[in-house]
Amino acid sequence: MNNDIAFRLIGRYALFTDPLTRIGGEKCSYHIPTYEALKGVVKSIYWKPTLIWFINKVRVLRPIRTQTKGTKPLGYGGGNSLAIYTFLVDVEYQVQAHFEWNEHRPELAHDRIDGKHYEIAQRALERGGRQDIFLGTRDCQGYVEPCRFGEGEGHYDNLDELSFGLMFHGFDYPDETGEKVMRSRFWRPEMRRGVIEFPRPENCDSRLCKTVRPMTAKSFEPGRNFRTTEEEEIL
Repeated sequence: MNNDIAFRLIGRYALFTDPLTRIGGEKCSYHIPTYEALKGVVKSIYWKPTLIWFINKVRVLRPIRTQTKGTKPLGYGGGNSLAIYTFLVDVEYQVQAHFEWNEHRPELAHDRIDGKHYEIAQRALERGGRQDIFLGTRDCQGYVEPCRFGEGEGHYDNLDELSFGLMFHGFDYPDETGEKVMRSRFWRPEMRRGVIEFPRPENCDSRLCKTVRPMTAKSFEPGRNFRTTEEEEIL
């Protein structure tokens, strides 16, 4: 079945951080987008609980540059605090992703209609996505448009290899694993000729995975909080 998309992702600022640093204080972006952040972008383009999006690879087109800015985030006790954030600046990527049926949702098997989800996803991509696009955080607005992965010139096309050390990969959620637990995954990415290929979540090193907390999957019921594919086509 047709299930893959490729798109160009751009933004003035980006902040891809380790979730452990999201509890407050200073924040510094990774030099490259995380799997989870790119998955969030794809889900903002189009998502249904019937399917699971997988990020295949990302291509870095512009030089990796950072900028430090003073911000005033909301404090947990109310009011604002002063913090220093280090953002990526003027980012541009090409992303290739695909979806597969969510086998842990047997109650939605009737919605696994070959071709229709792909067509809806393509139309949503051409319109810039169904929801706002964010590059790691709501403070960083992003924009998407269809592209052919690998087209055009990239700043790192002639760089053989560049490693980025230990990085956050993504989360394992109960509705995608069938287990009643949430886990975090980490990995050691390498960029070759400007392209970073992501391993599938289940292929990440189990020694670099950590249990976050118990969690149960959300239930979906047609007519209450779930639209069929036929209803989606009308939108």
